[in-house]
Parts: sequence; C-alpha cells; structure tokens
Amino acid sequence: MPFSGAPGSFTASCCWCPAPLRVLCSVSEDLGCRRGEFSRKHYGSVELLISSDADGAIQRAGRFRVENGSSGENTDYTPGTWHRTDVHLENPEYHTRWYFKYFLGKVHQNYIGTDAEKNPFFLSVVLSDQNNQRVPQYHSILWRKTGTQKICLPYSPTKTLSVKSILSAMSLDKFEKSPREIFHPEIQKDLLVLEEQEGSVNFKFGVLYAKDGQLTDDEMFSNETGSEGFQRFLHLLGDTITLKGWTGYRGGLDTKNDTTGTCSIYTVFQGHEIMFHVSTMLPYSRENKQQVERKRHIGNDIVTIVFQEGEESSPAFKPSMIRSHFTHIFALVRYNKQNDSYRLKIFSEESVPLFGPPLPSPPVFTNHQEFRDFVLVKLINGEKATLETPTFSQKRQRTLDMLIRSLYQDLMPDLHKNMLNRRSFSDVLPESPKSTRKKEEARQAEFVRLGQALKLKTTVKGDATANLATTSFCKKEPWESQSFCSNFPHEVVCADSWGQSLLVSTDAGILLIDDGQPSVQVFDKTLQVKQMHVLEALDLLIARTDKGKDSRLLVFRLSAVQKDIETKQMIRSKYDCRENKLERTKGCHLYAINTHHGSELRIVVAIRNKLLLVTKKYNPCNSLTSSSLLSSSESPVEEFQYIREICLSDPPVVMTLVDGPTGDSDNMICVAYRHQFDLVNESTGESYRLHHVEANKVNFVAAIDVYEDGEAGLLLCYNYVCQYRKVYPFNGGSPLIQPSAYDFHFSWNQVPYAVVCAFPYILAFTTDSIEIRLVVNGNLVHTAVVPELQLVASRSDIYFKATAAVSGSSDRSSKEMSSRSSPETPTAYEMPECPLSSLEGEVPCKNLYKIPLSNLVGRSIERPLKSPLAPKVITTTTSSGIASLAVTHSLSLSRMEIKEIASRTRKELLGLLDEPIPKTESAQKQKKVPRRQSDPKQGAVRSTSSDRIISSSFESYSEGRHLSTSSDPDTLANREESSPSSYPFQLISLYDEDIIDLK
Repeated sequence: MPFSGAPGSFTASCCWCPAPLRVLCSVSEDLGCRRGEFSRKHYGSVELLISSDADGAIQRAGRFRVENGSSGENTDYTPGTWHRTDVHLENPEYHTRWYFKYFLGKVHQNYIGTDAEKNPFFLSVVLSDQNNQRVPQYHSILWRKTGTQKICLPYSPTKTLSVKSILSAMSLDKFEKSPREIFHPEIQKDLLVLEEQEGSVNFKFGVLYAKDGQLTDDEMFSNETGSEGFQRFLHLLGDTITLKGWTGYRGGLDTKNDTTGTCSIYTVFQGHEIMFHVSTMLPYSRENKQQVERKRHIGNDIVTIVFQEGEESSPAFKPSMIRSHFTHIFALVRYNKQNDSYRLKIFSEESVPLFGPPLPSPPVFTNHQEFRDFVLVKLINGEKATLETPTFSQKRQRTLDMLIRSLYQDLMPDLHKNMLNRRSFSDVLPESPKSTRKKEEARQAEFVRLGQALKLKTTVKGDATANLATTSFCKKEPWESQSFCSNFPHEVVCADSWGQSLLVSTDAGILLIDDGQPSVQVFDKTLQVKQMHVLEALDLLIARTDKGKDSRLLVFRLSAVQKDIETKQMIRSKYDCRENKLERTKGCHLYAINTHHGSELRIVVAIRNKLLLVTKKYNPCNSLTSSSLLSSSESPVEEFQYIREICLSDPPVVMTLVDGPTGDSDNMICVAYRHQFDLVNESTGESYRLHHVEANKVNFVAAIDVYEDGEAGLLLCYNYVCQYRKVYPFNGGSPLIQPSAYDFHFSWNQVPYAVVCAFPYILAFTTDSIEIRLVVNGNLVHTAVVPELQLVASRSDIYFKATAAVSGSSDRSSKEMSSRSSPETPTAYEMPECPLSSLEGEVPCKNLYKIPLSNLVGRSIERPLKSPLAPKVITTTTSSGIASLAVTHSLSLSRMEIKEIASRTRKELLGLLDEPIPKTESAQKQKKVPRRQSDPKQGAVRSTSSDRIISSSFESYSEGRHLSTSSDPDTLANREESSPSSYPFQLISLYDEDIIDLK
C-alpha cells in the first residue's frame, strides 16, 4: 500500500537509537504537522465589489477573489524576517514546452489520424535520454482540439512500443482513420505553432498610478507624472529603456515612431521578457479626458498593477473602478515610507483558478528584492491561470481546432499520394533508423537540420526563453535532499521513521539506521516485514509479516524494542515474536490505520475480500513513562480488541481510513478494487460508490485522506490521474457523495507508484523521477530526474533510495565530479554527455536520501547545522582585496548575445569559420564590470535576481558541449577544491539545455 499518513514530528537523539520521548501533553496528532495545512482560504475569498461615484451612485459591480493575507496565520511576527520557500513559477515553460525542448531538431516520429468522432489529431513521439542520467524515456504529445496531452512512457530494450499502446495510454482507443506517419520536415514548424497556442513565454503587464483619493479610472489615467515613491517602485520592477530602435520584446508598443511614448520599463525574469505598460509613460492628451491611448494598452492587459498613494485609512482601490472586460487580475501596491515597506493585495476575477504563491500574513514586505520576485511570480502565475478561464480557453480551443483541421486538410492529400514508406498502425516505433538507404538517411538529416534551424530562429526572435530553467547558487528549494546513508547494500522492502532514525525492513532483516552511524540489527532475516508503522506517541510498532497464508499482523512495544537495542541482549527472530501476533489476522495482505489516533487507534486488516476492524483504546495513564516501566517481554496484543468483520465483493488493492467529523458511527474506509473507489461505513458495513474509473486498465496508486479546514476529503490517485473528492458526513446512514465545486483533478506526466502529500506540494514518485505539483490546482512546479528511484518512507520526513555515482580514489575524478554537479544548484544545468558509468574511478551504488518534511510544509527553511546543503560563501578575488562575498549568479542569455551566437552559427554552417568561438565581448566586459554597475546608456538592461545567463557559460557550451552554471573562474576553482564527499544526491532538473548540434 502506498504510504499515506500517520505520526508527525518527534524528538529523538542524534545517536544510533532513539532516546526516550518525553510525556506528551496531548497524544492526538495534528495532520497539519506532518503534511502542512491544506486550505484554499489562504488564496482569498470571493467578494462582491461595488464602486460608486462622488455622489454615491453605483457605477459598476463585480465578483472578485480578494487576497489580503491569511488571517489564520500568526500575525505577531515581524514582516520581512521570514524567507519564502513556496514562491515558484507554476507550469514553467522548461517543463511544459515539450516539443521545443525534446522534439525540435531531433529525430522523432509524427503521426496524423482521426478519432471516433472524426476529429483530427496529431501524435508526436521521441525517445530521449533525461539529462544523460541513463534514463531513456518515450516523450509523447497528443494534439487535439481540446488541448495537448503529454505523457512519459518507460523505455525497455526488450519490450516493443506501438502507436496503439501509446494512444491507449492517452485513453484514445477508437479511431475513424488509423494514424499514419508524416515524413515532411516542415511538419515541425506547424507543430511548434500548435504548442505556442498554450500561451506566450513573454508577458506585458499594466502599471497604473493612482493618487490619494482618486476613485475613477479617468482620474487615474489622467496623472501626467508619478511621485518619488512611484519612480522607486518602477526602478525596482525593471529598467527604463528607449523604445525607438528597441529590438527586444516590445509588448505591443511602437519601437519605430514613438507613437506609444519614448520610454518604458522592461526586465527579464527567469528567462521571461516582461514589458510594463506604465500609465505615466504612455502618451497623454489634455483634450481627451478618458485618455483612450493609455486605456488602449493597459485596458487590454490581463494583469494590471495599481500603485496607490495615501494612508491605509484612505479610500481603497476596487477593481470595479476600472472599465475593462479584459483585465482579470489587479495587484494593489502601497508603499509605506515610515518603515520602507510595500503592502500587496491581489484581486482576481471570480472565474480565475487559484494560483500561487499565497500572500503572507500580513502581506508586508521590507525586503524589496524579495517583494519584486514575489510580485513577478504572482503576476506571471496569474496570467497563466487567467488563460484557463472560459473567456480565453474557449477562444484557444477554437483556434487550436481550426489550426489542426487546416493542417489535416493540407496533409491528407499528400499522404494518399505517397503510400511508399508508410508504416502501418501496428508497427513498432523505431528506436533508431533501421533503414540503410541513402534516401532515408538524407530525409532524416534534412529533418534534423530544419528543426535545428527552426529552434535557433525561435530563440533569436524571443519566442522561447533563452534559458528556460534559471536559478541562483544561493537559492534553496524546499525539495532539496540530504544524504542520509551512503552505499546502502540491502534491498529495501518497507520502512518508517523512528525519531530522527529510520527503521528499515531489508532482505537482511530489520535495521535501525541513523545519519552518520552504523546500522543496528533489530530483527533477523527470518522475520520478513512487508508493511510497518512506528507510532511513537502510543509506544507501538505495527508490522505485517510474511506473505500468503502465513502472513500476520504483529504488534510490539517500542520501549521493549528500544531496551533490547540499548542492552544489546538479543536480535529477535520470527520465533521470538509468537506472542506478538494479533488474532484473526492470518492471511492478511494489507492493513491501514487511522490518521488521528489520539483517543482511539483503529486498524483495518484486509484478508482477501474480508475486512477486520480492530481498535486499541487509549488509556491516559498509559503514558510513555509508565509504559517504559513494563517488562520488555510484555506484549501489547491484549490491549487490542476485535470489533467487527466487513465483507467486500473483491480484495482491496488500496485502503485508507477516513475520520468522520464526530467519530461516532461516521468513520469510513476508502477501498479501491476493480475499476472503482468505494466508501465503506465502519459501523454498518454498507458501501457507497465514490468514483468509477473509465479506463480499460487501472493502476491504483493511493487514496490519501486530507482534511481541508477540518472537513474530510480524498485524493484518489490512479493511472495518470489524481482526483480530489470532498467527503461529506453521513446523513441518515449514507454519505453525501455528489459532484461538488470543491472537486478537482489533474494529470501526471508519468504513472507514479506512490504519491506523497506535503502541503502545499504533492509529490509523485516514479521509477526514475519525482514530479512536484501544487495540491490546490495541480500545477507543475518541478520535475527531478532520479535514476533507479525507490520511495522508502514518507509518513514524516521523506526517505528514498536512488543510484548515484560515487567518486573513487582518483583525486582527478573527484574534482571533475565536484565541478560537474554542485549541491547548491539543483536545477538549470545539463549533465555531462558521457554516461556516469564511463567516468574513471566511479562505481554506481545505492544511497539513502532524506527530504525534511519541515522544509516542504514550512514557510521558512531552518536547516540543521550538519546539513551539507547549507548555503556556502563563495570567495572571489577583487581589486580591493575584499573576500568572502556571497555571489549571486545570473542565468539567462541577453538577446544581443543570442544574435551574436546566431551570426557565428550561420557562418559555421556556410563553412566560413573554422576556428573555435572566442569569448564574446559582453563576456569580457562582464568579467571586468560589476553586475550592478552596467551603463544604461549603452542599452544594457539591469540583470536582477537570477535573471541572466552570463555569456561565458555559453563559451563552455561551445567548447565542452554543456552549460556551466558559473561565469567566474575563481568560482569554478573553488568548486573544484571542495570535497565531493559532502555532496548529497541532487534532484536534477528534468530540463536539459537542448544544445543545438550543428555538426
């Protein structure tokens, strides 16, 4: 059964076995302590906002979701002292633009067909190697009028993959016309156009200046100039650029004749170009009171920032003051001169889906750089979310349908004429070109050449971010892992955390493992544990042992187990556990316990299609102190009592206990079998259909109980789907199971075998990757490649086992590895092109890694001192002799650098250049001139907060065929000198740089 729930954070010693726990004042465990707080109230509440004129007459009204900071959080802390870890771009392009990233300029297959409703579709398939991590996968994109569907399928050298199996995995089984392969190289251009319908990679935001007391849009748009505070705010957002002759992203502004003003504000943020339509910089007309020219731009922006002067007590801005049917999101910014802080408030039209990050409470920022990053991430996520509203999604669907049908009509006549080389529907997808004919080789060469040229052209035009995955050395991500146990030689069956230690069931028996300590044998290998729970608050260890008819449920006292470890009396065997067997559990194949077991521990044991309900009453006097006085040989079996037996129609595959609101005859059991999820009443045994899976094959993953503001809900995970269903209390003996506005669903890119909730995140574990999304909307945040991944435990901290390359005794190999993978940069670089196994002095091994749950669910990261992932100070040599400066590295290419590279690439293609590419002038300048001292007169745009890739990194690309994440040679030297032994396993970004091979 997938891991889903139980005890929270516990205190324990750092030695090899846990220290005795203190008496807890409350045994009830808060679910939020383990998984974070799942509440959509953090994202605001919908209000009816009405605006009126000076006479009090109502002019406009609208329903907006207002975000003003959650009132449920502690409001006593000082603003600006926390550091957000949940500020992420949602559905980032480096994870979602698959065709540009994985397909374009590479050999791949494209197919065309029509479904049973005679709607045309396109299928693209490519076999790619994830970051050269020896993880080959099939990436597949299905283009339909309703949108695109993307999945990853594992590659197997012994198992063939057909087009039919891929479409079946995408729930497309019936066809009006079977798919045919398209051989035209020009199809790449058409499919790239289809992908661009998902939205632009560049953004334009409106900025409206409002003086104190202004209540109408005519008054706000008529402000000729802004205040000093407004100018500081504009300088914080970006750089002032001259529009005439501007070659970057222009956001609809005139860059030839100055008809839309002479200057504007522009910036690059995490690879995205952003142009701000500033009201005071757009043309002003004294004769036109409505300022139509200004409204023409700002009124047609999806997102608008309103900078309002005045005190908090002055009349506040309302979205209904602005007459626009296009603007869906308003960000209200106020500046407090007394404490030099900004306050933020977000208004979103009611139909806009939830988007993050949620505002802090209070929403006050004293760190201006942190405020800038937060605002830009919030606005970019907001515009992406707005594109999912009916207003925009219907238009996009019509456009996509028209493009697909037009492309289908253009291609079908050619397919009918050219029947030669057409692969049939049942043919296996080729892994590599099998034909040796020169015609086929020439076709593939032309296919790749055209794709690479198209990719370069798209990048130069600015329609794709120069470096899609950007980050800073000093930025910590909450999912960063820490090395827990190196070179773990055993096969892991299951595990659970015990304080800061890990109790692991292996092929060699049950081991207790602690960070940096030798493992301790607890049970020998005669006891084969298949599932376990460590309940420290109840002083219990529950384990399901053996398999088939011999399987049993065993219960132990943790204090007795701990005493055996401390005294080193004996290592228990299967024979020594005879008195720990629970009655009636023989032949069990699954069990589950309830999440909140403060007043009563409930265990449901599945024996084929029969469920046994067993409980243990909690005795307040039976604290851990008193239980430690008991004899270590005393078994807790007698404290459990059999309640009832429930029969099902089939054996359950997944089982989860759901706590009712009262706990009195309203507790439920969620079971999954056949093609359905059912809810079973613990008291009556009646079952009710919760969800039916419409698929030919069902792979059940998990049913996770979550409690939103105290109300129960279930995350039902199967195949590629994760669906949230709210569970209402029983009414007259039956639960209210009906569609609700609170229900939602999303899809994974790859079928997971386990899903873990750590709000605000939900993590899917596959055989070679971790996919991280947000629970509230299912938006993708990050995908990490982890070769040979196995989730070990997740009920408190997350432990997983994975393959890593361990450097040998060669000092040269150690330096090579340290320079190739820095523990401080989990994203935004490409691994070496050679396989890991080919590196001299390295042998692959399995290590255990840990992701602290507090990092995932907390608003701030408090890392232990022993963590090797603590931010390191990089020493750089300067002319003034100042050392030990924290260097923030920029990671994106400027447009001029891209054009210079493109020019040289064209000359290389024509054979005009034979010498290696020298360093660009901009790279040489950047080494000499400090980052913040760029001259705006020369057209240079300020690079702020991880917004740029320095051009010397492209030099590494040209010479070494992979990007370096550092531009400073001193930095590289320091990285080479650092010891690789302290580097834990890295969650490497799924993004690779897609380097264009022009040879």
